[in-house]
Amino acid sequence: MTTARRHPEWQYLDLMRHIWLHGDQRMDRTGVGTRSVFGTMLRFDLANDAVPLLTTKRVFWKAAAKEMLWFLTGDTNIRPLLQQGVTIWSDWPLKKYRQASGEQISQEQFEARIVADEAFAANWGDLGPVYGKQWVDWPTYQYGPDGKYTPGPGINQVAEVVESLRTNPGSRRHIIEGWNVAELDRMALPPCHKTYQFHVAGEGDSARLNCLLYQRSCDVALGLPFNLFGAALLTRMMAAQASLLPGELVWSGGDTHLYLNHTDLIEAQLEREPAGNPKLVLKRVPPTIFDYRFDDFEVLDYEPQGVLRAPVAV
Repeated sequence: MTTARRHPEWQYLDLMRHIWLHGDQRMDRTGVGTRSVFGTMLRFDLANDAVPLLTTKRVFWKAAAKEMLWFLTGDTNIRPLLQQGVTIWSDWPLKKYRQASGEQISQEQFEARIVADEAFAANWGDLGPVYGKQWVDWPTYQYGPDGKYTPGPGINQVAEVVESLRTNPGSRRHIIEGWNVAELDRMALPPCHKTYQFHVAGEGDSARLNCLLYQRSCDVALGLPFNLFGAALLTRMMAAQASLLPGELVWSGGDTHLYLNHTDLIEAQLEREPAGNPKLVLKRVPPTIFDYRFDDFEVLDYEPQGVLRAPVAV
């Protein structure tokens, strides 16, 4: 085995190749069609600032970092993302607007209206109770004396896990869950990266924080590169807040697939070889995990090969 072959990114490329050559070809919700396998796993060491940022194509990590910070605010409207130039969530509300209004507005025009018009954004930019809402404000209900249920205080899962990592590191309940069955039908897209479980290994100053992300559905060509960076960033922030060293990121996929209209991207990427070892640096540890800013993150030594694009299946 060559030194290059041991590069951690080969796991991703081997998974892509296996799905493309051996996956079960099937129709899917989007109507595009996929090749799919079920039950997959990748592992990445996050020690020494290592980060699973693909080098065989450019991953727009800044957008992924801004998305993760947006999740932590609990916001579900795309307007704050668009104000920062992040367009990765536009497709779903745009599709809904076109269907409801009959107006064949372009994506650029739709995004510009969301940014310029707060009322329009309130009506058409909200995604429903997706990711961040469940992470930091999971709804609860109270049974009142009148025999009726009323809304109770929301549960901030992220804050509770940070506290449990600090006070009870050996717990097996360090979990952030996004799959709220009662609210799935209100979401623009049910959570794909649905469950994060954290695990503390070792003790004292050498204690390390591991994270296992279970993803029920994974678009390997477009989604997974973002998901890996986002999970690594979240793990690093959680570790810093709990005074732990970064350990291992374990990614697990349920329906792990490639879309049939991603052929050009897939075949081009499989011709490339990974090189380089990008680093993710956290410049400070703020008072809480909700106080991070984008300027707190720096990626070093990232020299990826060229951009590879493909359409998003909505």
